[in-house]
Order: sequence, then structure tokens, then C-alpha cells
Amino acid sequence: MMRTYHCFMLLFWAGQTHQSFLTPLSKRTSGFPEKEKVLVLSGNSRQDLHRSKRSWMWNQFFLLEEYTGTDYQYVGKLHSDQDKGDGSLKYILSGDGAGDLFIINENTGDIQATKRLDREEKPVYILRAQAINRRTGRPVEPESEFIIKIHDINDNEPMFTKDVYNASIPEMSDVGTFVVQVTATDADDPTYGNSAKVVYSILQGQPYFSVESETGIIKTALLNMDRENREQYQVVIQAKDMGGQMGGLSGTTTVNITLTDVNDNPPRFPQSTYQFRAPESVPLDSPVGRIKANDADVDENAEIEYSITEGDGYDMFGITTDKDTQEGIITVKKALDFESKNLYILKVEATNTHVDPRFLYLGPFKDSATVRIQVEDVDEPPMFSRPAYIMEVKEDVPLNSVIGTVTAQDPDAAKNPVKYSVDRHTDMDRVFNINSGNGSIFTSKPLDRETLLWHNITVIAAEINNPKQSSRVPVFIKVLDVNDNAPEFAMFYETFVCENAKAEQLIQTLSAVDKDDSYNGHQFSFSLAPEAASSSNFTLQDNRDNTAGIFTRKTRYNRHETSTYFLPVVISDNDYPIQSSTETVTIRVCACDHRGKMLSCNAEALIHPTGLSTGALIAILLCIIILLVTVVLFAALRRQRKKEPLIISKEDIRDNIVSYNDEGGGEEDTQAFDIGTLRNPEAIDDNKLRRDIVPETLFLPRRTATARDNTDVRDFINQRLKENDTDPTAPPYDSLATYAYEGNGSVAESLSSLESVTTDGDQDYDYLSDWGPRFKKLADMYGSMDSDKDS
Repeated sequence: MMRTYHCFMLLFWAGQTHQSFLTPLSKRTSGFPEKEKVLVLSGNSRQDLHRSKRSWMWNQFFLLEEYTGTDYQYVGKLHSDQDKGDGSLKYILSGDGAGDLFIINENTGDIQATKRLDREEKPVYILRAQAINRRTGRPVEPESEFIIKIHDINDNEPMFTKDVYNASIPEMSDVGTFVVQVTATDADDPTYGNSAKVVYSILQGQPYFSVESETGIIKTALLNMDRENREQYQVVIQAKDMGGQMGGLSGTTTVNITLTDVNDNPPRFPQSTYQFRAPESVPLDSPVGRIKANDADVDENAEIEYSITEGDGYDMFGITTDKDTQEGIITVKKALDFESKNLYILKVEATNTHVDPRFLYLGPFKDSATVRIQVEDVDEPPMFSRPAYIMEVKEDVPLNSVIGTVTAQDPDAAKNPVKYSVDRHTDMDRVFNINSGNGSIFTSKPLDRETLLWHNITVIAAEINNPKQSSRVPVFIKVLDVNDNAPEFAMFYETFVCENAKAEQLIQTLSAVDKDDSYNGHQFSFSLAPEAASSSNFTLQDNRDNTAGIFTRKTRYNRHETSTYFLPVVISDNDYPIQSSTETVTIRVCACDHRGKMLSCNAEALIHPTGLSTGALIAILLCIIILLVTVVLFAALRRQRKKEPLIISKEDIRDNIVSYNDEGGGEEDTQAFDIGTLRNPEAIDDNKLRRDIVPETLFLPRRTATARDNTDVRDFINQRLKENDTDPTAPPYDSLATYAYEGNGSVAESLSSLESVTTDGDQDYDYLSDWGPRFKKLADMYGSMDSDKDS
């Protein structure tokens, strides 16, 4: 490489240390003691004007990782050919880790590493070196770049990608079957030595498995490994670097290998014969017993299907598989009968449902066993000869006539006698009865097909010795029809004929019905009753289709002469015995217009044209009723009013409440009571009866003590109050008696006229004029009283 300026030249000298390049350091160590690495900075003087050829002889330093010494690790030495050894030059260092991880002696150019280096963290450091004039600070050489490479050592063991591997293979696999591949990695430099070369080996798991040393693939090493003998295997694999040589580092991992199941085992019954017992009364589809064939396989390889291959109970019993327990459940398909057969022998076969053809050489994947079923005798209820009975009886059959017979017998060997009865819940009216000994059913009440066509009853057969053993059978009894009902009109016929009707005019068509049943259809015949056949004003024509028509015999009818005709009609059927009835058709004579439309059928309406209609009569009747109710209410109110108390005299000593809204008139306001009576009790007539109500019962008057003159009004009122409380002729308790009396202790003193009456001396009422306009009325009243006295 050609340059026009000075350049660094790295020289690598082998042998003893060159004395001219060494400068004593306080801390100096050598990674390679036998060699010294010197980076020479050479070049001509800056005054040289010709180009000089430069070439790099060396531009790298090498340093071992993981240095464990106590001193700084020596890296190499920088030297410039401008350095005369007089200390005028200064070496500086920059780049990766300069000043921290790498330091330089500025006088000698020696480079040292201050810390342990790890190639796995950073394998290469790029730095720049330069020599400058210590006095001027100007560089004497251009800046040169060099590299420090970290030499790898085997300080990392191989690491597996997983701590634990899990794998599975089918049992009975061939030798060399792939199981799983394990992988280990080494963080050391794979390009430098064998530090990162990993080989695999098996530490645990032989002779069942093997591992390929270079790939880590685990394979089977043993033939016919059986899951039923051993299912789980644990294999330990080692990965070692340095190609597996002595001194290499290693790591291990665990591989859990599971053998999965294949169908290599047939089902096997643990015993050749099974015995079960079943009562003959067991219901259909009920289980009799369970059998199970064992299969060493699991899951679907152990699924078993059971079947009955032969035996005398092939059609009497069935077998199904319980999917949860893989048991065979034997069930009853047909009813058992101890008296007919009490022992059944079956051959049951168990077969795998999923067979692997690879293992058919091991033998058939099925097994068989014998099942013996013993039928036990039980006390069974009687059995009827039929599941149901249908009987027919005519509705006119005489009472106690036998209509049919039911039969039941005890199926047991004892053949216990049976008695019969009718379930009365199905025959509430007790229309039928049954002979308890022979089961014959007979009527106990008359039958009517038109009322009830079918009778559904239940007959009970029970053992006489054990009535709890009973059975039931339905009996359907159909009542057959006989001709016992006469035909009748389909509806009530009431028609009319116009007064101006013509002869042979159809006025009504008749039809009939019959309650009886007719297999060939009803055939009715119509005719007039013999008593009306010759004298009737109408004729009857049978239409031969179960209808008939009524025709007029004459021209014009007069409703004033005959307003209504009653035409008897005889209806007969053609069954045996013949039934007939006489029905009546009502025909009214009515006034019609020229088109034959009815106007009126009431003859009295024409005779009394001014008569009242029905609506008018109803209105009159309602008015009369309302009037009567009004009179009754008025009388009741009058009767009640007589008992109410009436004040008829001002002299009555009872107090009354007077309501008014104007201002009182003082002493002149004495309309409510007699003040003189209150002050003169002796004036009261004790023999005077109450005049406010009509006395119903006369009581003897009570004598009251006379009050003394000038007695206090309060004492007088208390005395009268006590007398009224004990007086049987007093008013009711809800009467109100008011006594207004102000005591002597009033601060304002009393202004009542009652007090003025008791005053013996004259009083001066002039002060009332000084109380304002509100008392002007009182002042005028009392002033006038004084004037009257003086006069």
C-alpha cells in the first residue's frame, strides 16, 4: 500500500526482548513471554519532498481471554521511528476501550489490558494510535488503526436447547426407530481449535436406546420393547466439546421416553363359566348379570364387543357393552317363565373392535365363555286369557242378563283359585256386575244406547289365598241399538196462514229426527191424526224423503172467527217394532199484504184500535211503582221526624247553642236562655215534663233541693249537672250543654250581665266610654239603664 505520508509499521520480532524498545513499567505482564509485539511508527522527515514506499508488516495484536493474573495483561508496544529516546514524543491511544479497558504508557508506548476479557462478549477491539510532539502537541506521525483480537480458550461447556426432552414411540418398534434428536451448542469459537466441537454420548438408557455422536439422534437399540412390561424410560445424553477428548467440557440433558400402546394383546375371560339367577318376573330389558374380559392394552385397543354366539337362550337374552367399564351386560329380551323353562345356557364371545394386522401372528383377538342363567320361581298374579275384552249387548236386555265372560288363572304350579271383581272407579253407576267365581259379567241397571254408547270397565282378578297378587284387564262393552224411540219434529213448528190465502198453498215444510240408530237410514212417514183428517182446514202431503208439507184446504181465513189452528201430525218410522208419535203444528191466521207478507196476527188489535200498546202499559206500570216508593219514603221520613227534639218554649231550662256571625249585643242578647230562671231556681216547676220530645215512658219526677237565694252560679250549675247525670229522662249523652260562667278571681273582673244582676248597689259604667269606640255600644246600654232607674 503506497502512501504520501508517514505510516505505522508493525513489526513482530521473535526471540529475546529487544533492548532498545523496552521501557520499564510499573505493572507489566506478557501473554506470550517468549515474544514481544512492537508496532513501529516509521517515516522520513516532513522536509523530505520525495514519496517513500510504505507497507504494513503487521497490524494486529492477539490477547488471550479470561486472564487470571494479578497484574495488568501486556498487549504490545507502539514505537515511532521519530522517537529519539529523549522524551520529546508522547503516545496516545483511542478507540474501543481506550483509557478504560486498554491503557498506554505515553512515554514508552507499552499497551496493557486492565480487565479480564471474554471473547464471547466481544471478540475484536479496534483502536487508533498516534505519536505527538510533547512540546507543541502536534502529531509527528499520522494516526494509524490496529486491531486487538481476543484468542479463544475452552471456557464454555456445551448447552442443550432443552433441560428435559419428552418423546414417545409405539411399543414393539424395530431396532433403529427414530425417537428424538437432541441439540447442544458451545459458545466458544468454532474456528479456533476444537473448543466448540461437540460430540454426543449416552450415559443412561442402554441397552434400550442409542445416540449418534455427531447428530444427537436417539434411536431404539432393543427389539420388541413391550409397554405392558415397562412403559417409561429415562435416558441421559452427554454433549462434550474438544471433540470428546480428555479435558473437554460437557453438559447433559434428560430424555423421557414413553412407549405408546398398540393392540398386541387379545381379550381374555378370567374364568370359563359364569352363573346368574333371574326371577321369572324380571321386567324386559332388565340386566341379569355382568361379565368382563381383561385386555392388557389401553384406550381404543382395549375396546371389546360382546355377543351371544350360541345357546338355548339365544333369543331370550341379549348382551351389550358398557363403554365406561368395558363389561358385557346381559339383559332379558323376552318374558321368563319358570314353569316353561328354568335354565338357559349361553356362549358369550368377546372380540377387540380395533385389530392391528401386524400382530395377528400372536393369535386370535377374541375369547369366549359359558354363561348359565337359572330362572327362579315367584308367586305371579293371575293372567287373563286376553289382553282386552270387547263385548256387545242390546240396550233392551233384561236386568241380570249375562253379556260375556272373562277368564284368568294362576300361572304358578300351585294353580291357586281366582276371584273376580269390577273396579268401581270405572263403573261408578254400578251398571254392571261380575260373578266372582266364573268371571261372567251381567247387567244390574237398564241400558240406553242414546245416553251412553260405550261402557269401559276394568275387571280385577286376584288370588283367593293372596289377594295382593292381582291383575287387571280392560273390558269394552258396546250397547247395541233397538228401536225404542219414536221420531219427533226436528224443531218446534209455529207458522201462519194469511187471511187471503188461496187453496192448496204450501205454508210449512216439516222434517223429523229419530234418536235411534238406523243402519239403512231412517224412513219416516207423515199423516194427519185421525180426528183432524176430515175436519181440518189444512192438508198434509208426505214427500217420501223424510219431509212433509202443510197445504191450505180452502180459500180465505178469518182471524176474527179463528185466530189459531192446532194441527196434529203423526210421525212413524219403518223399523221394528214401529214407533210413532203425534206432534202438533201451531198455525196462526194473520193479516198479510198483497205479496203475502204478514202484517198482524192479533185480532183484538183491530177490534180496539185505540188500545194501548205493550210499551205504554209497561211505562204506566213503572210510574205507579215509582209513585208508591215515593209515598213510602215520605211516610218514613215523617215518622222519624216526630222523634226529633223541638225547642217550643223559651222557658225551658235546657241550654241551646246559637250560632251567629255578628257581634254580640251584650245584656240585650238573651234570646237563647232565661237569665231570670238561672238566678231563681225556686221558680222552676219540678212537676213540668220535658216538652222537647214526645214522652214514650212516664217517669216519676225527681224532687231537687231548692237553692238558697243569692247562691253562686257555679254551685248551681254543678248541682244541676249532677242531677242531669242521674236523671233517666235526660237527653242522650251526645247532647251538648254549655254553661258560661266566669269566676270571681278574674283580673279583668266580669262584664257579664249575670254579675250585674247580683249587684245590690248601683254601679258606675261611665268608664266604658273611655275604652274606645269598641265599647261605645256597652257604654250607651249601661248608661241608658242608669237613666231608667233614676226615672
